[in-house]
Amino acid sequence: MTITKDMSIMEVVQKYPDTVEVFMNSGMGCLGCAVAHFENIEQGAMAHGIDIDDLMKRLNEVVPAAE
Repeated sequence: MTITKDMSIMEVVQKYPDTVEVFMNSGMGCLGCAVAHFENIEQGAMAHGIDIDDLMKRLNEVVPAAE
C-alpha cells in the first residue's frame, strides 16, 4: 500500500494530486482547512464518519495513475 492511514492529508494531496477527487467524493471537502495540514487520513475519516478501509482502498487505486 503506497498511501497509509497515518500519512497527513496534505502530504498525500501534494504528492498524489489525483487523490483530491477521492477525498472530495468521500465527504472530506476540508482539504483547504488548516486541520488538513496536521491531521492524518485516519483522524480525518473518523471526524467525518468515513469508513477508513474503503477510503484507503480508493486512495491507493488512484496512485498508479498519479505517478
